[in-house]
Amino acid sequence: MAGAGLLLWCGIMLLPSTASAQDGSVLLEADVDGRPVGVGNLVLDPSDTARVSVTVRNNTNTVQRVKTVRIKGTALALTFFAYDTTVPFDVPAKSAETRSFPLEPTDLGSQAIGLLPVTIEVIDVQRETIASVETTGDVRGSLWSVYGAFGLGVLVLTALSWAGALIALARRRLPANRWQRAMRFLPAGIGTGLIAVISLSVLRLVAPSPTAEIPFILGAAAAALLLGYVTPHPGGPQPSEMDTVRIER
Repeated sequence: MAGAGLLLWCGIMLLPSTASAQDGSVLLEADVDGRPVGVGNLVLDPSDTARVSVTVRNNTNTVQRVKTVRIKGTALALTFFAYDTTVPFDVPAKSAETRSFPLEPTDLGSQAIGLLPVTIEVIDVQRETIASVETTGDVRGSLWSVYGAFGLGVLVLTALSWAGALIALARRRLPANRWQRAMRFLPAGIGTGLIAVISLSVLRLVAPSPTAEIPFILGAAAAALLLGYVTPHPGGPQPSEMDTVRIER
């Protein structure tokens, strides 16, 4: 009986999942003011009302019940704005449904600025994402928005980190161990990388993304580590302690 049970269990594990075989995928297409999302940058202006249209293509064998359409902007793994619009509709199996609604991002100017990754997703009644589409958003916000203030805060902390490390270097108060001196410079290097990523985003040159964030942050951190590693040993002789030659009159 035990052997038969083991064979039965193995047979079940080897069989393909019925749900996986029957279920297809749910695709989302969206456009804003008639422009497809994913073609160029998505301009989000707080002073303009945008017309958003979403099309859900249900390739599964079950009905998809959409409750909410969410538009959110993220950077550095943080969400800086999100708009939820209740648009309840059902998408029958093997069919597609389209819905349109106005979007008034009046408070967007105080939340973000510059290029940011933007995600449009449809959410079901259980608050789970059914499908999503991503693009780069060009947010016409203020420098004093949450995202701008975040960048200014990182700038201040980075400046303080560099000042503390360089003052300790000038006063020969850094640790004697090279690796400890390198770690003293590491926070300043990471902050410098973050400042580079945020500045390129605010200046609308490069949107934050893993391919853009990682090289800048790791490169700046490595440079700061190297700088701290090659700093002179704090126990070396001071200029005033060096031997002098007395000249007899």
